[in-house]
Amino acid sequence: MALPSKKQLILFEEDPEFPSTRFQGSKLKIVDWIWEAIKDLKFQTALDAFGGTGSVAYMLKEKGKQATYNDILKFNYYIGVALIENDNVIISNEDIDFLLTKHKETTYPTFVPDTFKDIYYTDDENNWIDMVVTNIRSMDDKYKQALAYFALFQSCIIKRPFNLFHRKNLYLRFAEVKRDFGNKTTWDTPFDVHYRKFVEEANNAVFSNRQKNRALNLDVFDLQENFDLIYIDTPYISKKGVGVDYLGFYHFLEGLVNYENWPTMIDYKTKNRKLKSKSSVWIDKNKIYSAFDKLFEKFQDSILVISYRSDGIPSIDELADILRRYKRSIHEIKRKDYKYVLSTNEIEEVLLIGE
Repeated sequence: MALPSKKQLILFEEDPEFPSTRFQGSKLKIVDWIWEAIKDLKFQTALDAFGGTGSVAYMLKEKGKQATYNDILKFNYYIGVALIENDNVIISNEDIDFLLTKHKETTYPTFVPDTFKDIYYTDDENNWIDMVVTNIRSMDDKYKQALAYFALFQSCIIKRPFNLFHRKNLYLRFAEVKRDFGNKTTWDTPFDVHYRKFVEEANNAVFSNRQKNRALNLDVFDLQENFDLIYIDTPYISKKGVGVDYLGFYHFLEGLVNYENWPTMIDYKTKNRKLKSKSSVWIDKNKIYSAFDKLFEKFQDSILVISYRSDGIPSIDELADILRRYKRSIHEIKRKDYKYVLSTNEIEEVLLIGE
C-alpha cells in the first residue's frame, strides 16, 4: 500500500499531536514542565528508559532530539514503534476497512471469547477483538501494524471500568446503579467507532523530526548503548511497600501482542485470567535501592533525569543520596500542583537531575 503523499507528510510535521491516553502513570500532562527543566541541558541523544505511553519520548522527538524509546512490555514497545520510531507511515481508509472486516479466506480463532467470557467484554466484543487481532497480525508493514495495535489498545481500555484489567468486572458496565466513576455511554459505544477515532489520533501523531528515532523492547539493564541524557520514570512503590504492577494492570494488552503464546502465559487459577507473575526489582521494596544504584552506575556517563513522587520508596532524599555516588551536581525540582489520578493525598512530582 502507498505511503502518504509529500503534502500529507508536511502537514504531519507542522502540526503533530500526541494522542489521548488513559494509561495509568502517563506524564502527558506535565511534559511541558519536564521540558522546561531540561531544555538548557546539553544533549542531543536521549533515552526514555521506561517509556510507557511514550509521551516523554514523543516530546523529545518534537524538540528535535534523537529519541530512543524503551519498555520491557511488548505492547508498550508497539506504542513506541508507532509514535516514536515511525516518521511517515499512516493507516489509510482502505487499511481500516481491511482491519474491521471479517474475510472469508481467513480462519479466525476464538481464543478471546473462549478464555475471557464474561470477564471484560461481551461475547460479540470478544469475537470482534479476535477478528481485529488476526487482521493486524496479517499486515506486513511494521509501522501500520504498530499503529493498528495502538488503536486496539486504546479501544480496549476506553471500554473498561477504571481503564484497567485488574478485576473480572464486566457486570459494572450493565449494573443499574448510581455511578461516580466511568462513562456508560463510552462503554456502550461500539468497538468499531472507538477504533476509527483512535486510528485518526494515531495518524495525526505521525511526523518526522529528521532524526533516526527508535523503539526498543529490552530490560533496561540489557541496553548496551550510550546516550547524552537518560530519562528515568520507574514503576512507583508506595510508602506501604506496594508497587504499581503495570503487567497486572494491562496483562490483556500484553496478551494481544503475544497472541500465539498467550494460552501458555495465562495463570488460569486467577478469575480475571491474568498472566503468570514475573518478578521485578522495580516493584520489590527490598530490591529497589540496589536497582537504582545499579541503574545510576550503568548510565553514570549520561545526564540522568529521574521522575519521582514525593511519597515513594525510596524517599527523595534517599534517591538523591544514591545519585550522589555517581554525579557531582544534583538539582531537585518540585511541582506541587500536579494531581495524581485516584490519589487523595498531597503529593509532589519531583525531578532529580544529575550531571
